[in-house]
Amino acid sequence: MMAMSQRSRVIQLYKTLLHMGRDYPKGHEYFRERQRNAFRKNRNITDPQEIDALITKGEYVQKEIEALYFLMKYRTMKRRYYDSHNSNETTSQK
Repeated sequence: MMAMSQRSRVIQLYKTLLHMGRDYPKGHEYFRERQRNAFRKNRNITDPQEIDALITKGEYVQKEIEALYFLMKYRTMKRRYYDSHNSNETTSQK
């Protein structure tokens, strides 16, 4: 029962990260290959505590990637706003 729960958590984490990799700055292929290698490296681990630790690490990586995306979006919005705002000021000052 416990192993199935861990298995489903690992699969869900893999799918979530795979979905998030579509917007990765270095490209989807780069992200997918690194993700695949990381999961393959740990596929033979059977200790439930070690699996839980790896799932926790994967969830941490997921949160870090989300933070990266939010920061990228924030910077883009800020750049767009201030660029258009500054260009309007220079136009109105002439």
